[in-house]
Amino acid sequence: MKYAAAFALAFICVYVLIPPLRKLALTIGFVDVPTERKIHTEPVPHLASIGIFTGFISAYLLFSGGAGRRDIGFMAGALMVLAIGIVDDWYKTHGKDFPALPKAAVQVAAAVTAYLSGFVFTGFTNPFDHGKYVMLPVWLQAVLTVTWIFGVITVINFSDGLDGLAGSLSTISAMTLFIVALAKGQTRSALMSIILVGVAVGYLKYNKPPARIYMGDAGAGFMGYVLAVIALDGAFKQATVLSLFVPILALGVPIFDNLFVVAKRLVDGKPFYKPDRSQVHYRLLSAGLSPKQVVMVLCLVNVCLCLTSIIILLLRV
Repeated sequence: MKYAAAFALAFICVYVLIPPLRKLALTIGFVDVPTERKIHTEPVPHLASIGIFTGFISAYLLFSGGAGRRDIGFMAGALMVLAIGIVDDWYKTHGKDFPALPKAAVQVAAAVTAYLSGFVFTGFTNPFDHGKYVMLPVWLQAVLTVTWIFGVITVINFSDGLDGLAGSLSTISAMTLFIVALAKGQTRSALMSIILVGVAVGYLKYNKPPARIYMGDAGAGFMGYVLAVIALDGAFKQATVLSLFVPILALGVPIFDNLFVVAKRLVDGKPFYKPDRSQVHYRLLSAGLSPKQVVMVLCLVNVCLCLTSIIILLLRV
């Protein structure tokens, strides 16, 4: 009942907040203008990110049972990601590019904040050595944790190229992490996961094709940050060598696609952070699929990867 209530509150908050945020965005000119890279032909308002953030934090504070050091650190990092994302979105709505370095610096700072608050990848259980736990050096824990959080923020952001795509992928991934957390008895991770499902589903009500509002880099970055923290607080805890792939597969489509994209851009001598049309959704569009078909195909692939991650979990290897 607690999970159902948390889901319902998160969903209702986003569902109720997005219409007035949409009107505000239209009033102040916070709209996404079509370019040669984008699919939509009419300006679409932003600011759904504020509703997503508000819905998540409200449900989290109400059902998490308090605001301890870890909670404050988590929320501080989330606010940093949201704030720099809104600045970036504001630049884009005015036809400008916000510099990549300060944006990355703030996102890394958010990841460091989460790390210092206790969301850490400490090591793994070695099944080939009588279940001995391999504790990584502190410096490596820090590097892997910050890299993971920053990486997931980036890949979810990069996947937000079609109506309903990033929201759908995030919903599937969060639902998978919810199942994993329930199976492992990790109530806090399960709560965070189901709340994220709630805000994502509420957002998709307005973002399904043709989208009436966008969450922009702010919303996609926030969802990526939350997914990364959920994995650190849940699926990565006490993981064995093979089960380390559970959270990676749960986020499989955005992770594997963007690893390919970054590698391709580096091989071509292009900055990896510079947007282009090399993501898989653009390639599928070029192959002749419609936007709705692309979203369906990628969601189906992500479901298959998520089911694989759950099978690995059940095998307990």
